[in-house]
Amino acid sequence: MTSAAGATAAGERRNVSDAAGVLALGACAVWSLITAGVHDGRPEGVLLAVLAMAAGYASGRILGAVAPVAAPCAGALVGLGLALVARYTTPGPQITVPLGHTGAAAALLTLSTAAACCAAWAARRPGLRLALRLLALGITVAAAILGSAAGCALGTGVLLCSLAADRVRRRALGLGGFALAAAAVTSTTWAVAENALPDGLTASLEGQLTEHRVLLWQDALHLTGRNPVLGVGPGRYAELSPTVAQTPLPDGRPHSAALQQMAEQGVTGALLLALLFCWVLYSLWRSPQSTPVVLTAGAGLTALAVIASVGNALSFTTVTAGAGLLAGLATARPLADGCPENVVKEDERPWAHRLEP
Repeated sequence: MTSAAGATAAGERRNVSDAAGVLALGACAVWSLITAGVHDGRPEGVLLAVLAMAAGYASGRILGAVAPVAAPCAGALVGLGLALVARYTTPGPQITVPLGHTGAAAALLTLSTAAACCAAWAARRPGLRLALRLLALGITVAAAILGSAAGCALGTGVLLCSLAADRVRRRALGLGGFALAAAAVTSTTWAVAENALPDGLTASLEGQLTEHRVLLWQDALHLTGRNPVLGVGPGRYAELSPTVAQTPLPDGRPHSAALQQMAEQGVTGALLLALLFCWVLYSLWRSPQSTPVVLTAGAGLTALAVIASVGNALSFTTVTAGAGLLAGLATARPLADGCPENVVKEDERPWAHRLEP
């Protein structure tokens, strides 16, 4: 009776998490349509990103339930393959500093590393677990060979976080740390664009980020000031940015997801983007998967948030779909008999309520 009641409560919590995700994704789509209607914008890119993430998340939930080890392993290999050909298939010019050939390649490599680590934690046999961790290490080495410094550094960080995740007893602390890290990087991006940092630190960061990228960010803030509530309309940044107009081969993006949302969809659009990230972390907190799997996925998605703060990663459908897939895999309940070791029992979760028999 206690077990049945606990299972019912867990199912209700997952339903709440899923409903929150539907509302968050729906709000992002609806707001893009509203701002596009007001300013004659082009919301297709935002709608495609929302659809890709929703499809990836649903696919991850299904595949993670059926094949908790094989699915993330296959996802890691597919992501690695896409990253290898990204430089040849990405249209338009590419800003190489500090993300390598494209932000998309760095993001795909980081997500692939996280997926391989999740598969390793889901595996039961020590030999298979070691092989999957070697795969994750190989992906970070591939990032270095491809010239993606960010992909290599963040992939290494994800791998180290995954190895340390087994020692964390309360997943909420780890996920809270990831939220603070993403907020800190996003705030630093805004501070650099606003020239709110000390001169020495600003000069150092501009040297790494390039003056051109900082000018793109400053244009985004200027456009936000014109209409802080609704922005200038989805897809209209390239039309209104003076820096883009003076660039010989522009790609039409400010290379910062948060600043692009603020410029094109106002402060509300940026808050919705932050809400979407918070929902992902909340879903991971409520996940029936083990804490190492949850924290590994959280590390990978936080690394993606860092890349998106200083690059154009979220402008690529493969990246948004990959992020949704990783989140779905890490929140799926494997369809296995009994209580497999990669699933956390209800009474082992810090947030579970124990019922008296």
